[in-house]
Amino acid sequence: MPVFELRTYTLYVGKMGEAIKHYSESGWPALQNGGFDKKLVGYFTSDVGTINQLVHLWKFDSDEDRRNHWSTLFADEPFMAFAAKLRPLVMQQEVKLLLEAPWGPHP
Repeated sequence: MPVFELRTYTLYVGKMGEAIKHYSESGWPALQNGGFDKKLVGYFTSDVGTINQLVHLWKFDSDEDRRNHWSTLFADEPFMAFAAKLRPLVMQQEVKLLLEAPWGPHP
């Protein structure tokens, strides 16, 4: 059964532009170059409600697949160089694991 991981990073007020710059210049290229983007469903930014958030949804074949993905990504030097730039901008991180409901469409 697939496992979905919803990651929400709440940034400090006024830091979204800097975060977008870091993702555009080094974060996204590191994900693509390492092949880590293959498990990504999408990246989103908040517009209303709780703002200053980066939200991303990942789809994994299993929990073992999920754990392997993150341990491999966290060993990737280009990605970790990006992460070092992003971390000071993040006020809070929330991670949720989701399972598909037995009805409706699924990504």
